Amino acid sequence: MKNIFYIIIITLLSTVFFNACKKDSFITGTNAQLRLSADTIKYDTVFTTTGSITKTFKIINTNDKKLLLSKVKLMGGAASAYKMNVNGVATAERNDIEIAANDSIYVFVTVTINTSAANLPFIVQDSIAINYNSLTKYVQLQAYGQNAIFINNGLVVSNVNFTASLPYVILGSLQVATGATLTLNAGTKIYCHADAPIIIDGTLIANGTKTQPIIFAGDRLDDPYVNFPGAWPGIFFRATSKDNFLKFVQVKNAYQAVVVLQPSVNANPKLILKQAILDNASDAGLLCSNTTVVADNTLISNCGRGLFLNYGGNYTLTHCTIASYSNNYVQH
Repeated sequence: MKNIFYIIIITLLSTVFFNACKKDSFITGTNAQLRLSADTIKYDTVFTTTGSITKTFKIINTNDKKLLLSKVKLMGGAASAYKMNVNGVATAERNDIEIAANDSIYVFVTVTINTSAANLPFIVQDSIAINYNSLTKYVQLQAYGQNAIFINNGLVVSNVNFTASLPYVILGSLQVATGATLTLNAGTKIYCHADAPIIIDGTLIANGTKTQPIIFAGDRLDDPYVNFPGAWPGIFFRATSKDNFLKFVQVKNAYQAVVVLQPSVNANPKLILKQAILDNASDAGLLCSNTTVVADNTLISNCGRGLFLNYGGNYTLTHCTIASYSNNYVQH
């Protein structure tokens, strides 16, 4: 009986030891299975000189043995617009990475695009190569770059024109001083950072067209942020502001899209809106306080509060639509 007992114990120990050794050994054949959680990493429009969000993918070892990655390489090297972090190590190339059986590692990727002569969006591409067991898999990297005019705490003190040649990115704020006029040509695009309001103490003239509307929006154009309400503060027409005119203008994803404060300083309405769209504001689409506003054929849509009027005033709304439907971000 003792001999049988010892034989059983030895057999069990041998089995455990064999399985442990088997699990600790590497799979070396070309039949090794490696899975990538994404074969392409894409970035929507990234403004030049500003970095992107960080995106990630996983390299997954689906085998019952360890897998040795001989190399994970950013093909553009140190000169690439992209930066890579492999399993916690920032590098353009990392060698001899072990992945345990049925385990995975993370690769993080960001992109910063240098300025270019191109006015239109341009594509910046690269790839990451993963080498193992004489095999290679690639993850493609793709970003749309866009040159822009950057304004940091801008102050307009005279009559100034913005054109459609390049988008404007506002950091800090953009303020039009009392007595000054900022005119926006058709097709002008203004993207504001999260803490960057547009403050009008003078006059704002925005002459968009049906085919070339003027756009105000947040500066995060990557998913899912491109659809977030409250992405930037909004446009504020303050006490001394006068004779403002917005035609074929879209104000999107603000906290309060358009705010008009205090009575007009002359006989004209403080703000005239024509064919305008105020959309996806987390609070009010149009907030007015004891002022004068004329709106014609204007849409106020999917805002926390579509139209909010207080402390009286004089308001004329002709053929306007105020409609709010619940979505993933604003409930009604």
